[in-house]
Amino acid sequence: MDTKKSLVILLTNVVVFLLLSTTVHSCLPSDRAALLEFRAKLNEPYIGVFNTWKGLDCCKGWYGVSCDPNTRRVAGITLRGESEDPLFQKAKRSGLMTGSISPSICKLTRLSGIIIADWKGISGVIPSCIENLPFLRHLDLVGNKFSGVIPANIGKLLRLKVLNLADNHLYGVIPPSITRLVSLSHLDLRNNNISGVIPRDIGRLKMVSRVLLSGNKISGQIPDSLTRIYRLADLELSMNRLTGPIPASFGKMSVLATLNLDGNLISGMIPGSLLASSISNLNLSGNLITGSIPNTFGPRSYFTVLDLANNRLQGPIPASITAASFIGHLDVSHNHLCGKIPMGSPFDHLDATSFAYNACLCGKPLGNCKK
Repeated sequence: MDTKKSLVILLTNVVVFLLLSTTVHSCLPSDRAALLEFRAKLNEPYIGVFNTWKGLDCCKGWYGVSCDPNTRRVAGITLRGESEDPLFQKAKRSGLMTGSISPSICKLTRLSGIIIADWKGISGVIPSCIENLPFLRHLDLVGNKFSGVIPANIGKLLRLKVLNLADNHLYGVIPPSITRLVSLSHLDLRNNNISGVIPRDIGRLKMVSRVLLSGNKISGQIPDSLTRIYRLADLELSMNRLTGPIPASFGKMSVLATLNLDGNLISGMIPGSLLASSISNLNLSGNLITGSIPNTFGPRSYFTVLDLANNRLQGPIPASITAASFIGHLDVSHNHLCGKIPMGSPFDHLDATSFAYNACLCGKPLGNCKK
């Protein structure tokens, strides 16, 4: 009798163990249901991205879905329209996904990453409920046709490190709450229809290394607080409607390497500190900048690109420019500069187009100066 009882207990334990094992190694049914709702709003007929979304375990073999190995909760969705993955290489044409992002994605409460990028056909709005995903670290929706506004309370995503919404059709303003994203390291909102001003307190983003806002309709002045982000390496504000002067303290930033302000309505003079700073890519072309080119070049001046074209600069090209360590591309065309072009580097490898359409520049590579 005792043997039978022991056998029953043993078999019961085995069944319980098997059931638990099945439960532990399968994704949560609610997560699977949310993924299927998400998938139902998208259409991708060419590559078959969603052909693997079958079976009960969405953590095993579902293309682009990743799970936390401990909790078996869905932690990431990664679907890129331009991919080196063999699944994409089989296609003779670039895959084009259409549809929209269903709010059901917000039911995946443990999501840390959402990457739905470069499909060029996904439209609709960004669900505002994304604000309520507390573990989200990476939100990348670049290269689609999303419209509408950036969720107003996106600043609630305190763990967010990457926010990339570039190359869409978003409009409205940069939400003021964005300055609460104190963990953010990469902000890219390029090539949308965003208007309004850059939040004055954007300098609160102390961890950010890239702020890319080019190709929008942003107006107002460049906030001084940007110059207090000591990690900032790349700042791109090109092709907007920015006005006012260039903050002189940009030239005092220790790691700023790219400063692109071209195609705005920026006025005032070029701060001398910019030309003797750590900036290696400086584009100020297509603005309303006046005054002379500062005579502040020195050994620290190392420019892969120095573009000052299409402004209202006057006076000569400063003699100190020959003290620069390197200038790869120089363009001072379409200004009101006058005088003899200095001899030596960087002028020995530049052609006449770099100096064209000025008042009275002369010397190599232009014509000889009149005596």
